[in-house]
Amino acid sequence: MFGFSHTNSLTMDKPVPDSLIDRGAQHLVGKPVNRYEGPKKVSGTALYSAEYMLPNMAYGVLVGARRGAGKVSSIDADAVRGLPGVIDVVTDFKKFIRNAQQGGEKKAPTMGVEEVAYFGQVIAIVIGETYEAARDAAIRLPLTIDDAEGRYDFDGHRGETDVPPPNNIPAYSSQGDLDAAMADAAVTIDETFTTPSQNSAAMEPHASVATWDNGKLLIYGAYQIPSQDAQQLADALGLSAKKVRIVSEYIGGGFGSKLGISPESAAAAIAAKQLGRPVKAVMLRQQVFDATVRRSNTEQRILLAADADGRLTGIGHETLCANLPGEDFFEPTGIGTHFLYAGEHRRITHDLVRMNLTLSGSMRAPGEAVGMLALESAMDMLAEKVGLDPIELRRRNEPAQDPEKDVPFSSRSLIECLDTGAKLFGWDARQAPGARRDGEWLLGMGVASATRSNLLQSDSAKVTVNSSGHATIETAMTDIGTGTYTILAQIAGELLGLTPDAITVKLGDSDAPPSSGSGGSWGACGSGSAVYLACERIREDVAKKLGVEAADVTFKDGMVIAANRASPLGDLAGDGIVATGEISPGKQEKATTQASFGAHFAEVAVNAVTGEVRMRRMLGVFAAGRILNAKTARSQCLGGMTFGIGAALTEELVHDTRNGKTVNHDLAEYHVPVNADVPQIDVHFLDERDIHANPLHAKGIGELGISGAGAAIANAVYNACGVRVRDFPLTLDKIIAELPD
Repeated sequence: MFGFSHTNSLTMDKPVPDSLIDRGAQHLVGKPVNRYEGPKKVSGTALYSAEYMLPNMAYGVLVGARRGAGKVSSIDADAVRGLPGVIDVVTDFKKFIRNAQQGGEKKAPTMGVEEVAYFGQVIAIVIGETYEAARDAAIRLPLTIDDAEGRYDFDGHRGETDVPPPNNIPAYSSQGDLDAAMADAAVTIDETFTTPSQNSAAMEPHASVATWDNGKLLIYGAYQIPSQDAQQLADALGLSAKKVRIVSEYIGGGFGSKLGISPESAAAAIAAKQLGRPVKAVMLRQQVFDATVRRSNTEQRILLAADADGRLTGIGHETLCANLPGEDFFEPTGIGTHFLYAGEHRRITHDLVRMNLTLSGSMRAPGEAVGMLALESAMDMLAEKVGLDPIELRRRNEPAQDPEKDVPFSSRSLIECLDTGAKLFGWDARQAPGARRDGEWLLGMGVASATRSNLLQSDSAKVTVNSSGHATIETAMTDIGTGTYTILAQIAGELLGLTPDAITVKLGDSDAPPSSGSGGSWGACGSGSAVYLACERIREDVAKKLGVEAADVTFKDGMVIAANRASPLGDLAGDGIVATGEISPGKQEKATTQASFGAHFAEVAVNAVTGEVRMRRMLGVFAAGRILNAKTARSQCLGGMTFGIGAALTEELVHDTRNGKTVNHDLAEYHVPVNADVPQIDVHFLDERDIHANPLHAKGIGELGISGAGAAIANAVYNACGVRVRDFPLTLDKIIAELPD
């Protein structure tokens, strides 16, 4: 009888050269297994946060400040309380913290405070018997805000900067003497690139349904990290974390915007408590743009010093980015620059310009997504200046180990990715800028490296096997469309010898074993390793019951095979086997530099008359350790490369420099790439294992597909028409003025 629970914990202090996955007999891991939750999604039975319907539920609509900076002098709630269907107007949100969205510690009020920090900042929620009644009253609610001087124009304040406080990503680092290297170099690049604000623009808006029962809050919400978010919400409400439960079973995309709590969760919780009934609050699309998080705009200066053969002697990456006063987060554009290329002399800096604009925070691939637009464009410029093929330049600057930390890479296949991609893409057909033409279209190819730091966070998961041989996985991990449900089922199926239909996966509940959630490309490896460890313990328990060593047992098709006997797993489970797996980072994190690598190739056509850019094809070649599911991994890379198209050609969040208002705050005016903008995209994975990363030998891949993708497109545009645009996105107005007659 195994009715009690065991825990199997692993701290990654040493490499794990032997993975049970390589000895599995079920052959599930790595295969293109269909999505576990796919049938529910296509049939409409997968419930997203806004779709929960509770008895006696009221509806809330948020109200934002209509000034960019100032002091709230009055909110005339009585003017709308008498409207048909209106229940109340709630404004007392003084306990809530703005920077909870990024997990910060500093208490900074976000709602119901006197001081307005940015246009659209939520200051009230109107509650109605119907959504329509609440929305009507929210539009009519009289607000009086006394104007104050605000900072809305980045260009006008770039000289007024702060150094971000120390955190897990250093804002400043240097080695050697970069200025001397630049002075002594045979060839130099000193170029400045700018990128605009961006919005995650997830399909599902932020939504929360709040209800209270005996002093405990339950929120059905769209959040990427329920374990952490429940703690943040508890802190905001002044509650014990045990009094808050968040359920995020299905999430319609997050891309960083749902890493932490947002205004609607706090507002719904307070309103539900005050009314004594459930409250649903769903952000309007415009409010998602106005009052969640944006990727900061950046100004990046890249300095490259090289000898006559193109070998880097120095590399610098200096960045200005923006955030609200008092906020610590900065866009870490230089994060990949630390280790991507060799060079003895190095300087990487980040400075903050304080602006009264929407909170800056993490957006998919924070740092690399926009940092590599600048770095990889500059590398293309250096290749031309030295007279080298861009791939050969990168080959000559391949470091033998981390050039700053002086430690080995856990695995690094960048050059293999570049060489494989060149062969698959037909790179040898590339010609000089402006040399290829198809009618009025100028054709060009571009390449860029890809890298994304690999992170392991603490994660846990519980696996239960019942008497019928069915396994259940429980963890607070989430699936934001990345395939977590499927991957965890594959791992458990591989180790326990079960088919996916014999496994139930329960995700997104903060009452489940805690998880680091979906973010930073760490989700699959962290939660997957926790499931691995739980299943490893179950295998050991079963082997002990059979009186054999775990290594001598084979699990396949629901059977346990050992000592020339085959027994159903359910029979051996008895009243149930329960095990919890726990993974946490260890010494391997500092003993090696861990990152995923890849190469992007793009072909574009630029209209010689109008400057219009059209994508023709793209290829991404990636090495990210063991690929856990070929289909979901490819899907992640396709999405990431589409992000790259947006960053290169279409996406720009525009702020009114008079008041900070986001003027294109919906999907009609904020131009994410649509089907007509996206060409044929091919994805190729290299076979790789990383024994230093985790027992799965896998590394993060979700954000790797973005990193460098936009730069490959920008480099292709230059190769097509000879115009180098340094201000992203590359819209036709920036190209046409420099096109040859």
